[in-house]
Amino acid sequence: MTYSAIKEDDSTVNKRMQSLNIPETNKSSKEIEEILITARIDMLMTAPFFGNLATRLVLVDATEWCPTAATDGKYFYYNRHFTDALYPEEVVWLFGHEILHCVYDHMDPNRRGDRNPMLWNIANDYVNNLDLEYARIGERIRKQIIEVCFDTKYKDMTSEEVYDKIYEKMKENGQIVEVNFDMHLDREDGDDEGSGQEGDNDGTKGPVKFSAEEKENIKQEFQNAVMQSAKAAGEAGNLPSGVKRMLDKLLNPQLDWRQLLAMQIQSVIRSDYNFNVVSRKGLDSGIWLPGMDRETTIDVAIFIDLSGSILDEMVRDFLSEVKGIMDQYNDYRIHIACFDTSVHNPQVFTPHNMEEFEDYDLVGGGGTDFNCCFDWMKEEGIQPKKMIMFTDGYPFGSWGDETYCDSLFIVHDGGYSRSQTPEAPFGITVKYTRTEQKEAA
Repeated sequence: MTYSAIKEDDSTVNKRMQSLNIPETNKSSKEIEEILITARIDMLMTAPFFGNLATRLVLVDATEWCPTAATDGKYFYYNRHFTDALYPEEVVWLFGHEILHCVYDHMDPNRRGDRNPMLWNIANDYVNNLDLEYARIGERIRKQIIEVCFDTKYKDMTSEEVYDKIYEKMKENGQIVEVNFDMHLDREDGDDEGSGQEGDNDGTKGPVKFSAEEKENIKQEFQNAVMQSAKAAGEAGNLPSGVKRMLDKLLNPQLDWRQLLAMQIQSVIRSDYNFNVVSRKGLDSGIWLPGMDRETTIDVAIFIDLSGSILDEMVRDFLSEVKGIMDQYNDYRIHIACFDTSVHNPQVFTPHNMEEFEDYDLVGGGGTDFNCCFDWMKEEGIQPKKMIMFTDGYPFGSWGDETYCDSLFIVHDGGYSRSQTPEAPFGITVKYTRTEQKEAA
């Protein structure tokens, strides 16, 4: 697997270099590196998030093969003539552009999928350039130097969304009218045995080659650096909206409701050490050690909101998931009931009657009062280790008694066509996604 300048052969690169109306510089690689280092220092002062990441990239004079600039997540490849033609603020912008390729991991062929590589690169450039504009990172390179992809109609779009727009435009026009100014490096299929530290593989004659393991390490290391840089930069980070969304996913990963449901049910099992259960370790030597005493009775209460927006097939999907989890345990007790403004059809399920669980009768269909569930548990003397509610998340009053028991709300948000999943003021809230929707995503 090689990092290579994708879809551009030598003749294409030469044509692009000739098309740039840029005079040759008399400055050495060392002098150009001083320009780049000055730009990084500027970024550390004015845009610390970008500055911290810029200092991670190793500078490589790639004038022999790169007409402008490129990156692979470890190296910053630059053309001496192109770099020297830029104003200081344009060099800052150039750094920011290449850094965003690393932040969004635009080199990942899995993300690109079967999309047209050139269109995909153009879409990535639109996203990067708009992010830099609205985050006020440097100044966009002048048209007299090179044309860059910039259009405010793509603001706040992902690369995938921009790609779809460009693809439609291409079909209408019958040709690609945009070009991307920098060289895009990709993780091609196949592995290289060589490391970036061997032989002539120093980046001056072509992109550095890495083994598959090295490439994965570069990706993970840069992702970690992104999170560290964001934390270090704080409010002064000047982060583009796309970076903020990506960081939110990295720092606050969203679990699928099935995963979270299993984790929450499992969390009610308490384990402790005592001498009632003796550890087998040490018995052969006559040593008595306390063993693990597992409390394996899982006691949960499940309430199903039948106020109208919850479809029967959703409930069956939910109940099937609960049953699948319970089948892994020897002892459990499930209190289940439907509700609208009052509780209906309460039943208790254990391993002895669990085969009837998925055939549970759904009763209700009126308003929505979460308090009735908590009131019913108190009246019946039921205080479960975990209360799980399947709901659309729109109670008439409060969400219930947050002090009574641990609560998990699995929320279906499609009932009122709201754009955001309602979130409970206590406990844990997770969005319900139907199986067929998930598979199609």
